[in-house]
Amino acid sequence: MTQCPCLSGKEYETCCAPLIDGTQSATTAEALMRSRYSAFAKGETDYIGRTLHPDHHEEYDPLATKRWADSSEWVKLEIVDTKDGGENDDEGTVEFIATYRQNGAIHNYHELGFFSRLKDVWYYVDGKVITPGTVRNTGPKIGRNDPCPCGSGKKYKKCCGA
Repeated sequence: MTQCPCLSGKEYETCCAPLIDGTQSATTAEALMRSRYSAFAKGETDYIGRTLHPDHHEEYDPLATKRWADSSEWVKLEIVDTKDGGENDDEGTVEFIATYRQNGAIHNYHELGFFSRLKDVWYYVDGKVITPGTVRNTGPKIGRNDPCPCGSGKKYKKCCGA
């Protein structure tokens, strides 16, 4: 038995495999998110299409999804936050970061995913990619002749500003 790629701490055979093979349905939006990640990691991309909300099937490109899944090494899934999406809800959001390696480089895919339940079946509706915000220096500007903020005692231009 192997650990589930979704990093739930459970064995794959009792965690995401039953959802991916269709013997069970996801009971929450987070469970569906975890199983979709595991499907990418296991190359089971047909499941990605099956769990996409029916209103969005026209936008789905199964060949591109398969290429992305197969050309990537799926490293980890981090669930950042969930709102609603429980067993008694019909909608929910899951914020997650999927880390993968592609062409030797590590990438983080950060998304706020939207999920909906129709006739007791959870579907992935859409997602909003979360990008890092712009970092602005709000402190005072350091002049070339000011002491270096690293504490060396040298002028900034002769130390860290060189």
